[in-house]
Amino acid sequence: MSTYANEFRRSIEQPESFWAEQARRIPWFKAPTQILHYDEANHARWFADGELNICHAALDHHVELGRGDQPAILWDSPVTDSKRTLTYREMRDQVASFAGALKGLGVEKGDRVVIYMPMVPEALVAMYACARLGAVHSVVFGGFAPHELAVRIEDATPKVVVAASCGVEVNKVLPYKGIIDSAIEQSSHKPDACVIFQREQHTAELGARDHDWAALTAQAEPADCVAVKGTDPLYVLYTSGTTGKPKGVVRDTGGYAVALAYSMDVIYDVAPGEVFFSASDVGWVVGHSYIVYAPLLRGATSVVYEGKPVKTPDAGAFWRLISEYQVKSFFTAPTAFRAIKKEDPDGKLLEQYDISCMKALFLAGERLDPPTFHWLDDLLDVPVIDHWWQTESGWPIAANLHGLEPMPTKAGSATVPVPGFDVQILDREGERMGPMEQGSVVIKQPMPPGCLVGVWGDPQRFHSAYMSAYPGYYLTGDGGYVDEDGYLFIMGRTDDVINVAGHRLSTGEMEEVVGAHSAVAECAVIGIHDALKGQLPIGLVIPKDGFEGREDDLEQELIALVREKIGPIACFKQVLVVDRLPKTRSGKILRKLLRSIADGKEFGIPSTIDDPASLQDVHEAMKAREVGAAHEARQV
Repeated sequence: MSTYANEFRRSIEQPESFWAEQARRIPWFKAPTQILHYDEANHARWFADGELNICHAALDHHVELGRGDQPAILWDSPVTDSKRTLTYREMRDQVASFAGALKGLGVEKGDRVVIYMPMVPEALVAMYACARLGAVHSVVFGGFAPHELAVRIEDATPKVVVAASCGVEVNKVLPYKGIIDSAIEQSSHKPDACVIFQREQHTAELGARDHDWAALTAQAEPADCVAVKGTDPLYVLYTSGTTGKPKGVVRDTGGYAVALAYSMDVIYDVAPGEVFFSASDVGWVVGHSYIVYAPLLRGATSVVYEGKPVKTPDAGAFWRLISEYQVKSFFTAPTAFRAIKKEDPDGKLLEQYDISCMKALFLAGERLDPPTFHWLDDLLDVPVIDHWWQTESGWPIAANLHGLEPMPTKAGSATVPVPGFDVQILDREGERMGPMEQGSVVIKQPMPPGCLVGVWGDPQRFHSAYMSAYPGYYLTGDGGYVDEDGYLFIMGRTDDVINVAGHRLSTGEMEEVVGAHSAVAECAVIGIHDALKGQLPIGLVIPKDGFEGREDDLEQELIALVREKIGPIACFKQVLVVDRLPKTRSGKILRKLLRSIADGKEFGIPSTIDDPASLQDVHEAMKAREVGAAHEARQV
């Protein structure tokens, strides 16, 4: 039996002994003896009687082991032309001081703190300071509109809000103070205090409830680590794109620490002292897991990047960072590389840098389309590893386990389930499907450590949203299949499957075909209502820079390509060339918004695409960038 197969089998057949073994990776104050139990709702809980503090495990512990002078974080900010290094000892001391400042404001174990900051070292300091006190942090992406911040403040009911005076995006300074004040005014819950970290790019005017970060910290008594139970909450993270009452994913402390430490070893193959770079933001789950916590739990160094590829300063930004900081393992979203590919299709900028230090490239956050995979695979001399997970899971569900047993890659596949995740494909009736049969991707209970343990303040919603559709299983909301080799293919959200004249078709498959065209930089395929067939697919494409052909010709080529690769059954007959596609802050295409626009719900456009006049209206609305305007009005 292979190394992976043996590890996976043990994790499924003997979960308690398997995770008891992995728990030894963490320096507990009190080692757990109750490894797994089920709560009153029959949901798995891990390490209930263990006691730890994740700040101690990630910082103090490594200083005690002699890593005090090793860099903990390397901050690189091309948008402010700044760089900083914080060692483990410096990080511990700054965290202890800021924890003392929060304690002085009355923050105690179990209290919530909302953090609204850009990609600066102080964002990590604030998160660890909360963890040091046993407080529950809720990070909101810096730059979210006042309403989005307000609903999160109202739901989390924080005692304190921690923020920076501004964010910086390329050459634009975005003041935060007005956003915070407006959000608090809109929220029925009023925090006791706000702590503002003043950046030199913009100084905020402080009000009655506000405290200056530097002044408050300077007079604070450093705080010690507070012991918490393994099942005590570490943070609440609100899922992107929620409407109405937000859905706050609750993460516990012990299971999360164990899962992250395990993943840094067996998935990312990063050892203590090595450098890991995740190009994300602390406002998202990737940032929580693989910028803030996992690298430091492992004793590695984490690169914290304030900037965007292509725009800051060029399409070679990632290559520079990897070379300069000797990054061993790099992790980002496919969107970033599609943008780089658009600007530098031949990869000539890579020739300026020596990236021989990098041993693997990891991609997640959205489906890695085969054209982008093949472009990277041809360009780089390292494995290009797609892996799949969610805000709810907190760490990878499926991956190519580079540190355990590297496997051959397959375009379009996240490879195999990670040990602990009993991934299955079920049909609508809950029957298990065979190889190559598409259905709902679910995870059989017990969910492994590190996954969500509830929805903040709404246990019933946790059950109804994730556990009720298939009793005994967690519903991922994604559709996919497993091939004959056991490789998992995620084809997109289950509501992205369209029904054309009674035939269920995956828009992901069509996107693969459209995206493979040499003139296409990005694309999305959505289903739109049709009076005759129920739904018909429509393609939205952004051409590569330098495209000089006729849009009509490109449309016909793409239609012919889909007909060739999938067949006439796809009924793929319409392609619109657009300037951009609406996306979340993390780069995911907002397909639900696209469907609403195409169905006329956003602009009052008739809902069938077999009417040339209505199709033209859709096209003109998108070309006029009303797609972006509709998104920006909600989120920016």
